[in-house]
Amino acid sequence: MVINKYLAEFFGTFILVFIGTMGILSVGGATGGAEIVAIGLAFGLALLAGIWAVGHVSGGHFNPAVTLAMVLDGRTSFGDAIGYWIAQFAGAGVASLVVMAASSQDIVGGTVTGYEKLSTGILMEIALTAIFVWVILSVTKSATHHAAAAIGLTLAAVHIAGIPFSGTSVNPARSFGPAVVSGDVGQLWVYIVFPLVGAVLAWLLYRLFPVES
Repeated sequence: MVINKYLAEFFGTFILVFIGTMGILSVGGATGGAEIVAIGLAFGLALLAGIWAVGHVSGGHFNPAVTLAMVLDGRTSFGDAIGYWIAQFAGAGVASLVVMAASSQDIVGGTVTGYEKLSTGILMEIALTAIFVWVILSVTKSATHHAAAAIGLTLAAVHIAGIPFSGTSVNPARSFGPAVVSGDVGQLWVYIVFPLVGAVLAWLLYRLFPVES
């Protein structure tokens, strides 16, 4: 059933945002080296869990930027993309509501992505998303037997690299859920717009270095 694809994107995004943001809370919001590695692993392993659970149903995007790249590459129709995007944002929002129900709105605010310098936030979100989505486009075409592990590890890596600079979103839905639920939406536009720019760049790089299927 077509609806199952959208439900899979909802639940996969829920898993990613719920486990990933709980990982932030589990280290007390600290930003030392060990805490950054722990948060990166939380998001990477959460994505891996989502892919294992429902990736076979929808393709395991769980990220509007990934869906955009798949549309550009002709792997996902625009009609499906609309359903995916709605499901992804809804899944992230519900995940943050569950976190709030277990804690408080202020605590959810501690999981919002943020930057200190606008230009740095923009640059990092474009670059990190481009790397992440480029890997996804490549491994889902040529190395499907280990694609899930490669994608999860890459998400962990970009988090570890980027958290001190942009908080690392690379996923508009991931930033949308905590920001809207906490009411802290001042910087949200950066995390909506520039991961999408990064996805377009990733697709261009993928087309420059095509992978034989």
